[in-house]
Parts: sequence; C-alpha cells; structure tokens
Amino acid sequence: MDVDVIVVGAGLAGLVAAVEAARAGRSVLVLDQEPEQNLGAQAHWSFGGLFLVDTPEQRRLGIRDSVELAWHDWLGTAAFDRDTDDWARRWAEAYVHFAAGEKRAWLRGLGHRVFPLVYWAERGGGDARGHGNTVPRFHITWGTGPGVVAPFAARAVASARFLFRHRVDQLVVESGAVVGVRGTILEPSDAPRGVATSRVAAGEFEHRAQAVIVASGGLGGDPALVRANWPARLGTPPEHLISGVPAHVDGRMLAITEAAGGRVVNADRMWHYTEGLRNWDPVWPDHGIRILPAPSPLWLDATGRRLPAPYFPGFDTLGTLTHLRATGYDHSWFILNQRIIEKEFALSGSEQNPDLTGRSVPGVVQRVRPGPPAPVAAFMRHGEDFVIAPTLPELVDGMRKLVPEVPLSLPAIQETVEARDREAANPFGKDAQLTAVRATRRYIVDRVQRVAAPHRLLDPKAGPLIAVRLNLLTRKTLGGLQTDLSARVLGPAGQPVPGLYAAGEVAGFGGGGMHGYASLEGTFLGGCLFTGRVAGREAAAAVA
Repeated sequence: MDVDVIVVGAGLAGLVAAVEAARAGRSVLVLDQEPEQNLGAQAHWSFGGLFLVDTPEQRRLGIRDSVELAWHDWLGTAAFDRDTDDWARRWAEAYVHFAAGEKRAWLRGLGHRVFPLVYWAERGGGDARGHGNTVPRFHITWGTGPGVVAPFAARAVASARFLFRHRVDQLVVESGAVVGVRGTILEPSDAPRGVATSRVAAGEFEHRAQAVIVASGGLGGDPALVRANWPARLGTPPEHLISGVPAHVDGRMLAITEAAGGRVVNADRMWHYTEGLRNWDPVWPDHGIRILPAPSPLWLDATGRRLPAPYFPGFDTLGTLTHLRATGYDHSWFILNQRIIEKEFALSGSEQNPDLTGRSVPGVVQRVRPGPPAPVAAFMRHGEDFVIAPTLPELVDGMRKLVPEVPLSLPAIQETVEARDREAANPFGKDAQLTAVRATRRYIVDRVQRVAAPHRLLDPKAGPLIAVRLNLLTRKTLGGLQTDLSARVLGPAGQPVPGLYAAGEVAGFGGGGMHGYASLEGTFLGGCLFTGRVAGREAAAAVA
C-alpha cells in the first residue's frame, strides 16, 4: 500500500477527513482534479452559513431553541418517506445533535468564529408541522467560506500529501474490497480559482491504500446531469439554468463509485434556487449569484401574476420552485424600490461579501448606513437582470424590453401593486405577505438590519422603482452514496463495501440524503464538516 488512507477531493469534506485521519496517526494522500489554487472547492465560495442550535449567540438575542425543536423542524422539512431513508434519517438525527452539542465548541477550538448576529433563513411554508425554521439558526462565519475552510486547509496541508490535477477515473477493487484508485494526470493549469480548467491528459496514475474516502462533491456544475435527475414533482426540467457552482462540480465520482459496488440513492432530490442573478463579472461558465432575500419584494411570475402565499422571498425555496415550474417559464420577477433594496438585498458568496470575508468591522457597519451594499450597487449598475425606473409604466416597459417574448400587462401589474400598497398604508390589513413582514420585524436583527418597515412601493420618497429578473440557479445534490453511521459506503444489498467511505455532498451529506426532500439552510457546510469528521476518524480506526 502507498498510504493508509486516500481522500478523493480537496473540498471541505475531504480536508476535514484528511485532518482527522492524519491526527489519528495515519498516512494520508489527497487527490483532486483541479489545481492547488482551488483548495477548499465550493466551500471557499460560500457565504459561510452554519446551522447551529441553542447557541450563546441565539440566547443573547432572546431566541429560545432546543435540540427537540430543531429535530421537529428537520423532520417537517425532510419529509422522509422512502425505504432508502433509513440511514439518511439516522444521519440527520446525529447531525442535529451535533449542531446542538459539540459542533460550535469543536470549531471554536480550531480558531473558527461566528458573526454575533443570527439570521433567519428558510422561514417555512406556513404549517407549524411542516417545512422551515421555527427560529433563527443561520450563523455566519466571521470570514465567510474561506473562514470555514482555513483551519482545515492549514492542518491538512501540514499533515497530508496532496496531488493536484489527478483525476480519479476508477476505484481499484480486489476480492470485493476497494484497495486504491486509478486515473489521469491532467496537464498543469495556472487558471485562477473557480475558472474552468483543461481536461488534457498528461499521464496516468495508480495509488493504493487500505481505505479510500470519496469526498468529490455534487453535480450542480453539470446542467445536463441536473436535468437528467430532475424530479417530476418539481415540474418540467428548466431549459435555462445558471450555475451556482464551478464547472468542476461534475458528479463524476457518483457513477465511478457505483461501478465499484456503491449504491446511489435519492438522486432525484436536489436543492436549487429561484432567485439567481447572472453574474456581471463571471468566474465560471454561466456563473450565477443568489440573492439572499428578505420578505418585502413583490414576487411576480414571468407573466406578471403575483405568487400566492406562502411563496414569499426567503420562506420556502423548493415550494416556490415547484410553483414557478408550473408557469412554463424559467424566470420570475421581484418588484421593489430603493428603500427596500438598501435594507433587504444581500448576495450569497464570499466574494460578494468582502466586509464579512475580510473580517472588517467598519465594512460591516456600512451595511446599516444609507445606500445598498457595494456588491449590490455593482449589480444594479452592470447586471443584465436589473431594470430601474421612476414610474411603474416605465418599469414595466423596461421589463418587456428585457424579456420581449413574454407579454406583460401594465394594467394587471398596476392593479396588483396598488392593491398591495393599499394594505401597506393600513396598520391592519389582510395581505399575507405584509402580515409576514410585520411579524418578521418583531425580531431585532431583522428590524434593525434586514427588513424594511412596510410602506408603499409607489411612494416617490422610496424610489426609484426596481425590477429584478430572477433566474433558476443550480446548487446542491441532496441524494448520493448511501453510507452507514461510520461513513462506510453501502452496496445494493445494504452491506458495507470494504475499504470504501464517503463524505460530504457526494454522500448526500450522510446516508445518501440526510436532508430528505429539502433543507433548513446552513446545513450544507455543516454536513461536510460532520461527515468528513466521521469518515476520517472511522477510516483511520479501520486501518490496521
């Protein structure tokens, strides 16, 4: 054997697994098809949000949370209903206890810190027993995605051997056990982080180990694979998709591991966003950025019809996606104004939040001052999805020019906006979205930093008016390789494949789909951390 443990993938899950295996005294080799500058993979680009339960940050803000409440929310969101959900449900329960227990202290011991304000993502579908977070649980890493990656990258580089531009094409199986990997050495690349790299072969390799951990990520960078796995319950597969992840998130290792005896389950479960913007300064092909929406924008479908309750911005990602797919179009619209965009618009991703990523206190303070954040202002100036106008007729005319093939009725949109504005001028009212906005502002973080006070969209003092075309944005694979609670990959009959482990998105973040049908947010990075930790420790323990 060349080494004790091979890790396939140098993203967050792979780095955590490598650190844990090396800490146990095992020799570790990490292989990745991308160049060294992509260390950390998708996690580097993330906002750094983490699902944590009953934390000091929550308690200081008056949030009463518990492992029981979090588990209730998880079950209502996951809606487990398949035979293949047995291991997924076990992983989910273990993860919720981890998030309510040692997760924060473990990360803190590695130098990780969170921003003191806790945010309320994925507020739910309106049923107390169903989807969504009952309380705010979204803790932002001080340093965003790079701040999550850094402690593990430094330790992994110091304790493991790395071979970049090594693409695994096959798992070596002998006598039913995985004993190594074979693949292609790709030509060197100095492309910047995230930029698509060459697939020109420069050689071949084979390496052997007593344990192989697959931590290669999902398939969101391959739109053909996304469409091939698109479930009927979400409607027809979209013709137009923008990509929330780099091109190297290609899903190759799912089929490669399946060919070696692993079992892929819940491939039809996925997590994509409806609030995508085409990046005006793209890094990878069809690069999209997600709006992190607060609840005030008026949401219209492509034909100008208002979305029904509970499909408000920031409430029910997949419910909204399902509704919009039924319209037959791949885009929708936000209508808002300057006052709302200044307070409510944020963009996901480390590069879109330089203040948090750079740990700049003065930069963060700027967020509560007049004017939109600088990255949002840049999209308003350069982004192709924005229409800005002083009056509603001019705004609708701009929307028509942006998407001329879909008719929009000015009288119908005007009636919708005026009806909404009439309710905004009344402290009572029956508009469900405005009721939700008022309820949201009871939380101090939302009231002070995140959610504008209800007001008329057509109020000239709040203008100009803004329309934003929203695109469908790929993001996460919720299914994947089925694993037991030791992160061992299971075969078709449910037996562990000797020598084979999986962690992160390729494992559906544990068990082949610990999220079930939907996510509570902040659980993707956390899933990489948790499964990587388990896989590294268990693989190390199994090595003789």
